[in-house]
Amino acid sequence: MILALDTSCYTTSLALLDDSGRLLIDKRRLLPVKQGVCGLRQSDALFKHLQILPDLVAEVISDLRDKPRLIAVATRPRPQENSYMPVFLAGAQTARLLSIAWSCPCWSFSHQEGHIAAALWSNSTIWRKPFIAAHLSGGTSELLLAIPQNFGYDLKILGGSDLPAGQFIDRVGVALGLPFPAGPALEQLALSAPPSSLKLRVSSKGANMSFSGPESAARRLIDQGVDKVQLAQAVFSNIAQSLSKALQAAAIAADCSQILITGGVAANTLIRAQIELENQGLKLHFANPAYAGDNAVGIGALAAAKLEQIKGGGGA
Repeated sequence: MILALDTSCYTTSLALLDDSGRLLIDKRRLLPVKQGVCGLRQSDALFKHLQILPDLVAEVISDLRDKPRLIAVATRPRPQENSYMPVFLAGAQTARLLSIAWSCPCWSFSHQEGHIAAALWSNSTIWRKPFIAAHLSGGTSELLLAIPQNFGYDLKILGGSDLPAGQFIDRVGVALGLPFPAGPALEQLALSAPPSSLKLRVSSKGANMSFSGPESAARRLIDQGVDKVQLAQAVFSNIAQSLSKALQAAAIAADCSQILITGGVAANTLIRAQIELENQGLKLHFANPAYAGDNAVGIGALAAAKLEQIKGGGGA
């Protein structure tokens, strides 16, 4: 068995998989955020992870008859040497302690690789050739050329955004009085009425998107008393249209039409529907909504794939 951990900015995640990558247990707990506040400082998020982890680990291992054969953990945001974010220290240290206690290996991966792996795992898909991965969350909105390696991915940035799409959603949602993270509540608000004609101006260039301008425009509309439902629809439409333009540009630049879309924002039904409608010339694949947001399942899937390759003589 493989015990996987991921301690991202807003979610403590543990998953237990068997050696073949079959999911046995999936535990996640959102970090508490005060009403009206949009996010957490890294120091506060790290502290909350450390409070939650002992109970979550106990829940996962309470019924285990055998100890896991290895631990897998997200230790950094990206698969780059100098990539660092304090929140991942909570998972990394917990994983190290468990590996010492159980005398088993501890393998580290990046959070971004985990998102990609979770999306492919949720579609029962393995891609061997390079593809474009759109990672859309509260901390990142990037278009990446993902080149599969023996263990994980070589990720080259094709484009991004000045403000992550998830932060755009959260800031508008919190300004409208919705709880953080605001994505689910803002989506329900948008779905509560037929589509409106309200639009937020799209600002994009090539594979790069800008959400800071639309977010400022949305705040001005809130001050003017805009209809909340119409604004919610406009926010999601703006993200979908911006991403559609960026995907088209990235596909041309990378000469690649195979596209994987993951991250918490990718679970939004309105965004997914509009992107599919506007990009019918591309081969679009979305993460299963249950595994689009932060989770440890992708980290476990990466470990299972690495274990399989080692068994098959692919190296250690």
